[in-house]
This record gives sequence, structure tokens and C-alpha cells, in this order.
Amino acid sequence: MACRLSTPRSVFLGRVVEPGEPLWLEDDRAWALALHEVEADPEHSCGFPLSETLDPKNENGYTVDVLGQCAACYVLDARAKGEPDGLLYRVRRKHA
Repeated sequence: MACRLSTPRSVFLGRVVEPGEPLWLEDDRAWALALHEVEADPEHSCGFPLSETLDPKNENGYTVDVLGQCAACYVLDARAKGEPDGLLYRVRRKHA
């Protein structure tokens, strides 16, 4: 959020810029560039970056856990899909 407001991270975290000091420090620029890289590679609904999930070498690199059944999602599934299950899933990387 601070980057979008053109506020360096160090200032957002409380650094006071004294006269003659630069507004953006090297560390602030590094954080801003890292944020730009992350935002340039959007996450898919699974929570992983598209560059990772679309890479053929990762085709079998994930597994799914069932976390439980949500009563509200069960009703929503019944209405929307006619096939209620209300199950909540988590995708994670397989261990190498």
C-alpha cells in the first residue's frame, strides 16, 4: 500500500527523513522492485503464481488436502451446482 502511495517502506515504517537525506533508500528501492516482481506474476485462485503453475515441470508437483466441510458452502453448492459437498480444500506443493 505504501508503495502505491509513493511512500518509501522505511518512511512508512517510521523513518523520519532529515534535511539532505534521500527520501528513497537503497533498501526501499529493493523492496519496491520485489513488490513489482510479485505483482507482475499474479496468483491463480489456488494461491500460487501463474508462472509456477503453468510451468510443465510442475505438472505433478502439487497435492490437495481436504480441510473440512463448511455448512454455508454446502448450502451454496446445493443451490449453485446441485451437487452439494461444501468441502474446503487447500493446495500445497508436494515435498521433493
